[in-house]
Amino acid sequence: ASSTSFRSWASSLFSAVEEEVDPGIVEGTDLRVLKYPHPSLRAPNDEVPMEELTGPGSEISKIAKEMFLVMYATKGVGLAAPQVGINKRLMVYNDTGDSKKWMKETVMVNPKIVEFSSATDIEEEGCLSFPDMGGDVERSKWIKVEAQNLKGKKMKKKFTGWEARIFQHEYDHLDGKVYIDRLTEEGRKEVQPRLNELIDDFGEGGEL
Repeated sequence: ASSTSFRSWASSLFSAVEEEVDPGIVEGTDLRVLKYPHPSLRAPNDEVPMEELTGPGSEISKIAKEMFLVMYATKGVGLAAPQVGINKRLMVYNDTGDSKKWMKETVMVNPKIVEFSSATDIEEEGCLSFPDMGGDVERSKWIKVEAQNLKGKKMKKKFTGWEARIFQHEYDHLDGKVYIDRLTEEGRKEVQPRLNELIDDFGEGGEL
């Protein structure tokens, strides 16, 4: 793929195949993608206790499964729990964005970035919680991560390139950050009219 086609692919706001959509009601789950400035996007996110990580059949496994349903319905490739109103340190992703390629599905519980490259790159990003907008974001080219799986087993993984970017984007959500926080002053000015629309649509009680 050319850099142009990659950029257009990347700029489709974390959509692996086509531009992401707001699916509204998703079959099989009551979870919905929350739009900025919903307070859940800025709220603290609790670590998941070890005793809750019992594998298939657990509440956390059920949440992760439903998060994948929402993610695929949006045509996205990553989703953090706060984006669907669950303030826990949990994220899911599948860099193919293809539900048929379920072997590529990754669930990370209580992840931590333990090392990151000083080398960075800048690519256009967006977010399911910020429809119809995007902007250039600087991220580390590679990161090393520690996390737990749904059975509580510890894992270590190095992410590079596109996967590193997906992870860093979702990880920000777990810290109550959103991608607009990382835009340049100029980039923020460009999207401010759209942000104002989202704020107006949400009404009272939003967290900017």
